[in-house]
Amino acid sequence: MTIDLEHATFAGGCFWCMVQPFDTRPGIKSVVSGYTGGHVENPTYEQVCSNTTGHVEAVQITFDPKIMPYEQLVQTFWQQIDPTDPGGQFNDRGESYQTVIFYHNEKQKEIAEKSKEALAVSGKFSKPIVTKILPAKPFYPAEENHQDYYKKQSFHYRLYKKGSGREDYIKSTWESKLDKAKLKEELTPLQYHVTQENGTERPFQNEYWANEREGIYVDVIKGNVLFSSKDKFDAGCGWPSFTKPVDPYHISEELDQSHGMIRTEIRSKSSDSHLGHVFEDGPKEAGGLRYCMNSAAMEFIPKEEMKAKGYEDYLYLFSN
Repeated sequence: MTIDLEHATFAGGCFWCMVQPFDTRPGIKSVVSGYTGGHVENPTYEQVCSNTTGHVEAVQITFDPKIMPYEQLVQTFWQQIDPTDPGGQFNDRGESYQTVIFYHNEKQKEIAEKSKEALAVSGKFSKPIVTKILPAKPFYPAEENHQDYYKKQSFHYRLYKKGSGREDYIKSTWESKLDKAKLKEELTPLQYHVTQENGTERPFQNEYWANEREGIYVDVIKGNVLFSSKDKFDAGCGWPSFTKPVDPYHISEELDQSHGMIRTEIRSKSSDSHLGHVFEDGPKEAGGLRYCMNSAAMEFIPKEEMKAKGYEDYLYLFSN
């Protein structure tokens, strides 16, 4: 089967921080850090940082639009940047750190412009949206030490993302502030206890631990897709267990030292809800992880209902 891949190119300030949000998402084939938009061939990092070449630091993404629509990539891009800053991004100042969406065809241009217009009238920002939308120009990959920086220099990457102000800005701007009183009315007592009070439901006495139907598991509050029945397995623990999430972008990991243990908690990024924990005793042939989740934190959408409920884009999960 032939896969028709496309390119997406985004400039969002320092390219170190623009790889990880896209890199592990479904349908993404590669994310390359580099330079584009300027007038010098094969510029070096030092030349670009001098703000004399016209280039900006950018990432070029190769993706399968049947799995990862361009609309989702654009939305992810907005959620990494301050689109109201004309002089750079966070601690990084100057022309080379300005934000730009470089479109590769007219469809991408239309999607980007509509997305920018929607953001401008959303009420989220008090200042104008200044991110430019420009036709793609030659893209020059950066030096090897800049590629996959978040993997190669993970400790320094985390310090930099935090120290630059980007991490706190993303959390304060894009992470939901939920009305706990309203949630208490909308959720069952068990759902509220699990998601908002870091509770744990009883093993073998929860809705999905033995569910064998094909479908997806979504955040019970926000509806974002979390897990697929394709990755579900019987871990013998009495809770629904999965080898991996459908899209790692929608979950976050936190250190959990409660109950005298050291564990890795899994939370839903969109609703900041407690989902469960991840352990390293899963099937080795599938990566060795066990995402042990609470049924009460999720809603199961059967495969035959996915299209009607707005999850048609995820039917690719069951095409093979």
